[in-house]
Amino acid sequence: MLTGLNHLTLSVHDLARSVVFYRDMLGLRLHARWDGGAYLSAGDLWLCLSLEGQDTAALASPAYTHYAFSISQDDFPAFAAHLRAAGVPEWRQNRSAGDSLYFLDPDGHQLEAHAGTLAQRLAACRASPYPGMVFTD
Repeated sequence: MLTGLNHLTLSVHDLARSVVFYRDMLGLRLHARWDGGAYLSAGDLWLCLSLEGQDTAALASPAYTHYAFSISQDDFPAFAAHLRAAGVPEWRQNRSAGDSLYFLDPDGHQLEAHAGTLAQRLAACRASPYPGMVFTD
């Protein structure tokens, strides 16, 4: 059901420094930046930088760093039901565009199954931007 890596979300302590590093040093493309984060990409991989302390809903860890896998919209309901029926712990409720299930692996790694793309997220953000959001493309 999972089809590949969808995106990485990294908690950062200094957003400006991290944007410069990923954009200028590593050559990732900056798509948007806001008060609490930024969206960049490397090919098909989407990278979200999240300013540490901006998201206090994560229960397993104060950090929002997690790894997201792609899943089709059609497969998402059955996948989510399967994990929930097995008692897999969830560490966060979805509050952004696109269906997501945030869950923990047996070692407590924060994972996500996400039915959506960076293009869809950016379109949703253009319709309802985060505080201070500026688009660069």
